[in-house]
Amino acid sequence: MNDMPVLYLSHGAPPLIDDATWVGQLQDWATDLPRPRAILIVSAHWEAAPLTLSSTTPHTPLVYDFWGFPDRFYQVTYDAPVAADVAETLAALMPREHQPVRSGRGLDHGAYVPLTVMYPDADVPVLQMSLPTLDPERLIELGARLRPLRESGVLIVGSGFTTHGLPFLTDPRPDAAPPGWSAEFDAWADEAFRRGDAASLVDFRHAAPGMPYAHPTVEHFAPLFVALGASSDPEQVPTQVIDSGFWMGLAKRSIELV
Repeated sequence: MNDMPVLYLSHGAPPLIDDATWVGQLQDWATDLPRPRAILIVSAHWEAAPLTLSSTTPHTPLVYDFWGFPDRFYQVTYDAPVAADVAETLAALMPREHQPVRSGRGLDHGAYVPLTVMYPDADVPVLQMSLPTLDPERLIELGARLRPLRESGVLIVGSGFTTHGLPFLTDPRPDAAPPGWSAEFDAWADEAFRRGDAASLVDFRHAAPGMPYAHPTVEHFAPLFVALGASSDPEQVPTQVIDSGFWMGLAKRSIELV
């Protein structure tokens, strides 16, 4: 079995499921990917230290970690098989003094929303892990420890949003033009991705235009660094850069690495 690729995707909020461009691109992306044996996903919406793993008990409910949306978004289900073996292997990859904590937590929307599009039959086992830190270099180190999982067919996914300056949005329409800070950060990230410029990405707080407006808090960019670390080389050029445009002015850019 060839190693699975690694993804960083912009998962959006639950209403992004109504965005035809994003949905179509994710569906096509999943079709082109090798079929994963399991999925390990790290979402911007779960920060917990030490490293914590989601439930490996069947039928654990989802985490509806949002508010103010229509009822239909709270009725979504995604009862994927558990990935208990991935949890065991992941634990074996961690240092003895930094063993992950097991929890009864279900998948949050940063995990299940894109998976309902990419693997709608919910027939691939899924394990979610927390962000134990927001430090890019430590997350790259964590991703590197996870790299062997790819050899056994595990798809590693970092789920965030290329820009996420919600407090600074002034136009709530899905098709709103992006603010300057969002467009500038996205263009900078695109260039850094295509150069394989991991050093600039790590220093995004200082190097990127549009900061701190593009990421007033940085948890939505942090999953990128787990993906970079889990790739064969954090400084590689992505095999795909998927430009989905903007939603509510926020950039939906995603990448695939090997």
